[in-house]
Amino acid sequence: MRITRTLSLATAGIVLATTAVVGGASAAQAAPTVYKNCDAVHRVYSGGIAKKSVTKNRVTSKGKVTYRALKGTVKKDDALYAANKKMDADGDGIACELS
Repeated sequence: MRITRTLSLATAGIVLATTAVVGGASAAQAAPTVYKNCDAVHRVYSGGIAKKSVTKNRVTSKGKVTYRALKGTVKKDDALYAANKKMDADGDGIACELS
């Protein structure tokens, strides 16, 4: 009887461990959100979506390039930026930025 109980507990432990690993893997592999337009992005991230490496907003005016601080809540995430790259009009690594 003692061997049966130990075996049952070990089996239950393996099932729980397997469930936790499978559940964690599916959450980590979730696809990034693709937003319809910049208004939809600004509802969630007021300052837009940027690559992790971006620290400043590049602004070009009359041929002159200047750099400004990021405004609003900017989400820095490479996968999320890649999914919404079409909304980065000036190609500076920030989609839907506020300038």
